[in-house]
Amino acid sequence: MAQNNLRSGNDRGLINVLLARFSAFGDVAMTIPVVYSACRCYPDINFVMVTRPAMTGMFVGAPSNLTVIGADVKSDYKGVRGIARLMRGLIDKYRFDAFIDLHDVLRTRVMGVICRLHGIKVSRLNKGRANKRALTRTNNKVMLPLISQRARYREAFFKMGLPLSERFAGLFDGRGKADPTLFADITGPKPAGERWVGIAPFAAHAGKVYPPELMREVVGELASHATIRVFLFGGGQEESRILDEWAADLGVTSLAGKRYGFTAELALLNHMDVVVSMDSANMHLASIAGAPTVSVWGATHPYCGFKPWRQSDSDMIQLPMTCRPCSVFGNKPCHRGDYLCLRAIKPEVIIKKIKEHID
Repeated sequence: MAQNNLRSGNDRGLINVLLARFSAFGDVAMTIPVVYSACRCYPDINFVMVTRPAMTGMFVGAPSNLTVIGADVKSDYKGVRGIARLMRGLIDKYRFDAFIDLHDVLRTRVMGVICRLHGIKVSRLNKGRANKRALTRTNNKVMLPLISQRARYREAFFKMGLPLSERFAGLFDGRGKADPTLFADITGPKPAGERWVGIAPFAAHAGKVYPPELMREVVGELASHATIRVFLFGGGQEESRILDEWAADLGVTSLAGKRYGFTAELALLNHMDVVVSMDSANMHLASIAGAPTVSVWGATHPYCGFKPWRQSDSDMIQLPMTCRPCSVFGNKPCHRGDYLCLRAIKPEVIIKKIKEHID
């Protein structure tokens, strides 16, 4: 009987369920294994995921009972009035039975209040703020691993009466490797015996970025091998400029700023033999695309709950410094002033880890 409830969701009588997660690309990417699992556990429920417009493309191969909607909450639906207008339109169209808040910020709390006023059940993500403060404070640090962000998302479903089992095996689950024609214009055919290595060297905050001059050494060493082809991933004008320089000087391929789109780039990530990334959105995208992922950690720490999906602890490169982690998101100034947590990681360490995957 428990298994039947897990599959149908009808014990709660839910038909249409609203989900919301805005914020950064990585946070939204981490919802995908949980949201897709929910859709497959409860095929009788229609799930509607509301996120930022730029995020909608990453929901590749979405289950048939998932609708993804982009809402610009910083422009089109700005402020309380904007959120109220957004919710009126969504509720009128979908007649929701429940709202699962996967973000827990002011705008999603307003969405929750509006839902309750319409008699719609609400459950909310528990961010574990107190435990994160204890883990990242300078003095009397409580150095214990917290539950993963994906587990927090699952908990929000559980509180709505929707316990989940794992029903996600990657964005290209059941289809083998992604169709190479999706990225053929970028790469051409992959020669037999050639190894493809993806490098995503940037992140939103300095506390998560391996020094570019050191990462260039990594890229240069890999590019010197005839059987290795290196692809650079990134975004933003300055990142694109730097990576284009590396591409021109070292004979590698930069995708930064080219706007190939999520479908092509996720399919290409799926064909990588290994991807190296900071604690960033690219780390999460590579892992859910099915690529072996080597991650480099500085001011942040896997203990905060943001490990890449199904990746080995041995592939997480970090130094055992007592000041780490000093931040959940890497956005705080370095207490030492030198980001030694990143600068002291030798390029040879990263190169060795890469070669464990491709030799």
